Amino acid sequence: MSQISQDPLDGITARCHRILLTGAAGNLGKVLRDRLKRYADVVRVSDIANLGEAREQEEVVTCDLADAAAVHALMEGVDAVVHLGGVSVERPFEEILPANIQGTYNLYEAARRHGVRRIVFASSNHVIGYYKQGEVLDADTPARPDGYYGVSKAFGEQLASFYSDRYGIDTVALRIGSSFPEAKDRRMLVTWLGYDDLEQLVKRAIFVPNVGFLIVYGASANRDSWWDNSKAARLGFRPVESSEQFRAKVESVPPLPADDPAGWYQGGAFVKAGPFGD
Repeated sequence: MSQISQDPLDGITARCHRILLTGAAGNLGKVLRDRLKRYADVVRVSDIANLGEAREQEEVVTCDLADAAAVHALMEGVDAVVHLGGVSVERPFEEILPANIQGTYNLYEAARRHGVRRIVFASSNHVIGYYKQGEVLDADTPARPDGYYGVSKAFGEQLASFYSDRYGIDTVALRIGSSFPEAKDRRMLVTWLGYDDLEQLVKRAIFVPNVGFLIVYGASANRDSWWDNSKAARLGFRPVESSEQFRAKVESVPPLPADDPAGWYQGGAFVKAGPFGD
């Protein structure tokens, strides 16, 4: 007897007409810019930075997320959003506020007004960065941000929850670990997310139906984990990459000193950034 697949995407055409990708000039935006074309007739790429000429299957729109009218225009004709836009490192609050907080609100308001019903929100492990390394957390663990950036992502998660409950906009909030070509240090051996796993996770976050508001962690099948990612089963996410291939190189470098807080907390060096302006 053949086994019945439990993949929630079985029987679903993982393709739509237009996907909006914000933050397309950032590190992960560059990774997803071409990969998303597998799932849409048109990918509308946007950033405040220069994106160059439009490539095949693309629309290029320069947009400041803090400009509500511009974001409203950006959302026209969109079926789903992959929202990577914003400041992606720890900075003073005044620099975080326009894109990460005001901009995320503008994006959800524009989605509501245009009837967009699916957003993939790039959240971050820095929402829970002040938990100790080694503590196992799940999607229901209370937030403990490690800085203003983490606070902005916690705000985005709560805003997404509200827009799901009030307006029926489904959001998958991806608490992305460390998505780079390779794991660079001991912390990243735990938090690393390979690009193929990132693509799989985003694809499923776009197309698996009826998710409501869902938080999942973005990490590959690494040997060690601080995150109980059981709620990712709702998406059928099964990572296929692992940081183990980088272990020998990483462990050839001495570990951080015992008194360095970057080695104590899950947020790593973010816990040491700031205060700003003193």
